[in-house]
Amino acid sequence: MAKLFSSFFFKSLFIFWYRFLLIQLKNHLIVFHRTISNTFANTTSSQIKYQKFTSLVHRSDLNDHTLIFDVENTLLKSSSLFPYFMLVAFEAGGLFRAIVLTLLYPLIYLSGEKMGLKIMVMTCFFGIKAESFRIGRSVMPKFFLEDVGSEIFDVINKGGKKMGVSNLPRVMVESFLKEYLEIDFVAGKELKIFNGYYIGLMDETKNVHALKQIQEGKGSSDMIGITRFNHILDHEIFSSCKEVYVVSQGDKRSWKNLAKEKYPKPLIFHDGRLALKPTPSESLAMLMWLPYGLILSVIRIILAISLPFKIATPILTFSGIRLTSSLPENSHSNKQNRAEARDHGHLYVCNHRTLLDPLYISFTLQKNLIGVTYSLSRMSEILSPIKTVRLTRNRDKDSKMMKQLLQQGDLVVCPEGTTCREKYLLRFSPLFSEMCDEITPVALDSHVSMFHGTTASGLKCLDPVFFLTNPFPVYTVQYLNQVCPKKYLQGSSENVEDCRFHVANHVQEEIGNTLGFECTKLTRKDKYIILAGNEGVVKDGKSFTNQQ
Repeated sequence: MAKLFSSFFFKSLFIFWYRFLLIQLKNHLIVFHRTISNTFANTTSSQIKYQKFTSLVHRSDLNDHTLIFDVENTLLKSSSLFPYFMLVAFEAGGLFRAIVLTLLYPLIYLSGEKMGLKIMVMTCFFGIKAESFRIGRSVMPKFFLEDVGSEIFDVINKGGKKMGVSNLPRVMVESFLKEYLEIDFVAGKELKIFNGYYIGLMDETKNVHALKQIQEGKGSSDMIGITRFNHILDHEIFSSCKEVYVVSQGDKRSWKNLAKEKYPKPLIFHDGRLALKPTPSESLAMLMWLPYGLILSVIRIILAISLPFKIATPILTFSGIRLTSSLPENSHSNKQNRAEARDHGHLYVCNHRTLLDPLYISFTLQKNLIGVTYSLSRMSEILSPIKTVRLTRNRDKDSKMMKQLLQQGDLVVCPEGTTCREKYLLRFSPLFSEMCDEITPVALDSHVSMFHGTTASGLKCLDPVFFLTNPFPVYTVQYLNQVCPKKYLQGSSENVEDCRFHVANHVQEEIGNTLGFECTKLTRKDKYIILAGNEGVVKDGKSFTNQQ
């Protein structure tokens, strides 16, 4: 009986896969036959010129034309769309949805391009609230920009008007194309909504509204299309082009990635927990590591809280944490100067990478410091092994409180007010410049391989947990030469207020030069407007968004 059942099971399984693969093969043959027939018919009727992409590179008249390009098949080097949907699944849908999408990957791969796309859209978007979906603006641009081909971007950038055509949902690609690559028009699939929630289905009607817009004005009569050969007829928009340039897989493999210096708009802010590009293999590795990483993170937190610095430091280093520090050349004279004035504590001013900044400075100095921050979750405050104090954003109250804290010991302050992941420094608040006679700037940098330890829209209390979940989180602490604010007041014609800002800008510049970061005038408010759609304000002890 068992043998009979086993034989029946394997026979049924064989028949199922045989019919499934046979149907897929027939569909591909039919599509291929129709594509060849339609291409031949359209070529005869409309006289569209099909040329190789290499012949477009050296044209000097592109500024007089409208360039219409296929986003997935020409602009992006990668041929797989799975990583971008994995970002949506993990960041917008949560861990369970990410696990389901990873398990469905074999089915997605075997189902073909169109059916696989529908499966990913259904898995990632079903039940997501449309109004609160901001992943397309806060998370996706970073990963899309890192996948742009430099050669194709140089060509597109020469066009008079530029239009991106995509089979992806418009909410995934529109911000990336319009805000960061300065593309004029975007044609993408619209997601269907019911009662304010995505239902995981796309509107199959073509988005010709953008084409109607682009036909008004310069270059509309001479439109040039850039796409892949077997995708020419996927969008009726390309049938309006007089010339179509075809990109091959060989062309895409030879392209270089677009350098950050060539971004039309610099990528300063981005959100999301994932630091890696979640390809199928990377996603599987990340999900397999996550349970062990969470256990390791809890162990690291317990060690940091319960053990003295001298004992905890080597054990934490053995667990995989990488911490390096350096002192300025005249550090010995600085220590002597500090020993002569012990009526108050010393002030350390650092840039803000994660919530663990004050803690890492404490570990390098092997002493307890007082961390002053603009916003802090209750959980992080409880778990912190050093004293932490929240600022109220009222200048007079905060100034008085910081002076009182300096009487109790050494103080660490992050005047940026929020974290920044990229190589930029936000504007430094000048509040610290009036606290004491000597200030020690500290340049901090951190690197992670899987998870970011900061968020603008997630749970703030999990920031340290995610950072310490990484197998080998890296922190670099560099102490710079002391700054004396009084020197800027002596012999200066500026008033006290201007000198405060001058000191703050000087400290920001010194830290920026040390790290190789670019100094900006952007503030915490700018960050939260971009990433969360609000100013990140606090009301009655509760944040409208989980703040940095």
